Amino acid sequence: MNVVILLLSLLGILFLTLVFIFIIFLKAFLPFIFGGAIYVPSKEEKIKKRIELAEIKPGQKAVDLGSGDGRLVVALAKAGAKAYGFEINPALVLKSKRNIRKAKLENKAFVKWGSFWPADLSEFDIVVIYGMKHVMKRLEKKLKKELKKDAKVLANVFEFPTWLPAKKSQGLYLYIQK
Repeated sequence: MNVVILLLSLLGILFLTLVFIFIIFLKAFLPFIFGGAIYVPSKEEKIKKRIELAEIKPGQKAVDLGSGDGRLVVALAKAGAKAYGFEINPALVLKSKRNIRKAKLENKAFVKWGSFWPADLSEFDIVVIYGMKHVMKRLEKKLKKELKKDAKVLANVFEFPTWLPAKKSQGLYLYIQK
């Protein structure tokens, strides 16, 4: 009887360990499967700096490409933009929508579950991205092709390979479409 209990306990521990490893795998690698980046929550001081650099005017539309838990989408909406986010992780989309509801911004902030790659970004005045190095070349081409004149792009940490920033501050890069 004791051997059966021991075996069942070991199987239970093994099962829980495998579930834990699977969850970690999904959180870490699911975005790469869909061509995205890992989830790195933005720090409050970086969010404030992005809002400051964006110089949002009433009526402008902003988008966060890879919006995570929606904290930047919420901040963009609070600053006066009609704010949108694209996120491929469904758990983070749900968290984003909860954060938007909590901030009472359902009419100013929106998050879409899916990749931004097929989306037409021409309607946006401000684009924010925390892209990984491996996407920046392709993203630079997409943005230069689609964005309207004077649209602003704020990149965090990683620069575009050939687009020269108009301003650099604390690891943030501001680009302006010509």
